[in-house]
Amino acid sequence: MILKRKIYAKLLDWKNVAKGSKALLIEGARRIGKSTIVEEFAKNEYKSYILIDFNDATDIVFDAFNKYLNDLDTFFMILSTEYGKQLYPRESLIIFDEVQQFPKARQSIKKLVKDGRYDYIETGSLISIKENVKDITIPSEERVIKMYPLDFEEFCINLGEKMLLSYIKQCFNELKPLEDDFHHKAMLLFKQYILVGGMPQSIVAYLENSRSFVKADGEKRDILSLYRNDIGKADLKYRTRVLSIFEQIPAFLSLHEKRIRLSNIERNATYPMYQDTFFWLSNSMITNECFKCNDPNIGLSLNEDRTFIKCYMGDTGLLVSHAFSESEIAKGELYRQILHGNLSINKGMLFENAIAQCLVANGHKLYFYTRYNKEKRRNDIEIDFLISNGSVTKPKVFPIEVKSSKRYQTVSLEKFISQYKERIGRAYVIHPKNLSIKKDIIYIPSYMTICL
Repeated sequence: MILKRKIYAKLLDWKNVAKGSKALLIEGARRIGKSTIVEEFAKNEYKSYILIDFNDATDIVFDAFNKYLNDLDTFFMILSTEYGKQLYPRESLIIFDEVQQFPKARQSIKKLVKDGRYDYIETGSLISIKENVKDITIPSEERVIKMYPLDFEEFCINLGEKMLLSYIKQCFNELKPLEDDFHHKAMLLFKQYILVGGMPQSIVAYLENSRSFVKADGEKRDILSLYRNDIGKADLKYRTRVLSIFEQIPAFLSLHEKRIRLSNIERNATYPMYQDTFFWLSNSMITNECFKCNDPNIGLSLNEDRTFIKCYMGDTGLLVSHAFSESEIAKGELYRQILHGNLSINKGMLFENAIAQCLVANGHKLYFYTRYNKEKRRNDIEIDFLISNGSVTKPKVFPIEVKSSKRYQTVSLEKFISQYKERIGRAYVIHPKNLSIKKDIIYIPSYMTICL
């Protein structure tokens, strides 16, 4: 079962605009469907293609890169013969799959693109990890795009709900609530998305087994095992710390503040000690980092404080399987609680993680904001997410509070609006209820996060 992916349009755009002048590098976490969508693209858009998977390429292929890059006629002849594929100038695509396993192939892109005979797409994870780039020159003839698990919009498309998506976007643009029946349907879809997630194998297992959450969970646990194996291959200097943070992500997210306190992990720990750890998890795209912004103004990154960090899972479905045991999943109680909206505090983390995932899929870097009140000796403002419009001439920030239950307060958000009113475009509360507007706050249902 081939799932429909929005990135296909980006691949078409690259092919039509670049016209062989740049290779395309698709970076993403393992098992998100990079190879599948690229091969589907190759079948549909080219006369022929060769897919070189550097996980299991033959010695003949490696020798071709090591010995014949200065003789490209021989180089292409070897590839064509080894894979049994005829190559056609300007009508063939060569795919370097899992290119991080053989960095020399990535370095060869400069020469291959200059030659101009064929198009090239590279796929990989852990692309920027030091051990994968230390001995090569990164080619400038390379356009990089990030690929993520299926977002909520793609999830709905593959469940046959394109019309509902159009209606959701229309209502958001007009700032009006959905009709009740459609709102309940959209919320049910979003809760399914939380439980299944966006990993292609999980979605396929769900759809091909009469929407079985248990079958989807089995696929997700296989992926989590794969991630643990990948961590086991990380540099020895930070391998143990990467695994420690990874295993504790559900525990961190179940806390009220959700941020990582290094002192709780290791005595006298500092951020510099864990810098490579967080970089590894972020670069692998297993996690989505969220840093504190000290001054919510133009260029949120200029005011980020990396000593305060939240670590969301890159896929909420994986978080479900990471946080809860197989027995809890098999009993079905977790599914009932989420589908019926009976979320306890620690299950509310799933809701917030899903919002973070939606924002990242929309191209936002994640920031949060807190203000410490010295008199009260506690934070008196806590904003879950800050995003910006990216404008230089008319910069605006958009504070977002995430509420997983139907009963809540917005004291922090109201204080934030009062303090930074001139800088704010719109202030949002994302909650399970329908769209409404009260004072200076727009309350939107979780499924409308795709519109931000």
